[in-house]
Amino acid sequence: MNSPKNRTAPAGSATSTNPVPISLRLEGLEIRRGRDSILKGIDWTVRSGEHWVMLGANGSGKTSLLRALTGYFMPSAGEIYVFDQRYGYTDWREVRLHVGIVSSAVQQLMNDAEPALYTVLSGKYAAIDYRQRPKPAEKTQAQALLEQMECGQLAARPWGVLSQGERQRVLIARALMSSPVVLILDEPCAGLDPGARELFLRFLERLGTRKAAPTLVLVTHHVEEIMPVFSHVLLLHEGRVLAAGPHRQVMSSRNLSALFSSRAQLRYRHRRYSLTIKAPPAA
Repeated sequence: MNSPKNRTAPAGSATSTNPVPISLRLEGLEIRRGRDSILKGIDWTVRSGEHWVMLGANGSGKTSLLRALTGYFMPSAGEIYVFDQRYGYTDWREVRLHVGIVSSAVQQLMNDAEPALYTVLSGKYAAIDYRQRPKPAEKTQAQALLEQMECGQLAARPWGVLSQGERQRVLIARALMSSPVVLILDEPCAGLDPGARELFLRFLERLGTRKAAPTLVLVTHHVEEIMPVFSHVLLLHEGRVLAAGPHRQVMSSRNLSALFSSRAQLRYRHRRYSLTIKAPPAA
């Protein structure tokens, strides 16, 4: 795959009328399993410089969409592009290296005895339980990424003794080893207590504002996790896009009520969202 600096822009990206390169584009994406339609005509464009939140209730299709983006679900219809690479026309193993993902599924595969530095090194090859002899340059890169994730002191510490928040930072460093253009964070705050969650969210804010940061996609069903760095929101409801665009245009009590099939009251104060679900009257 071409690097972002040397890529050939896909149709509809960097032109005189649309100068912002496209990091990720989905056109009419559908996922069917037997008679069930899991995703239905998903159109979604993510441009460089944007950071997105994918928001939806359990069962809305978020996991299936992530599996399609990372090459584990074959689309039943539609197209997926990562920069100039089109799903099905490019070696998806190469494309996958440019779509980093941090998820609980990856956490569960880690060797408890593996030092954090080697967990990060494994991201270079999208491998689990890294046993190769690393090159000095790779070790230097992995240590530098741990420093950037503000956890350089964890390099020699085994995976099994890391806290949940520390594991998430190490996994982000791991995902960044392959220099992805898109970094997907799949419910990264799951398992964190309120204080640890807030510390981690503030860390994401700093990560997203760095000059060389990849495009972030935060997957969640908690509006409180939408930090100011996230410019856009995709609302996914029953396998369809309910709304997508700049967060101040998309986030509303009406849309959130439809999204969660409940009476929702959305508030926006101090550049953060909060949500109240109003219980239906007693029968």
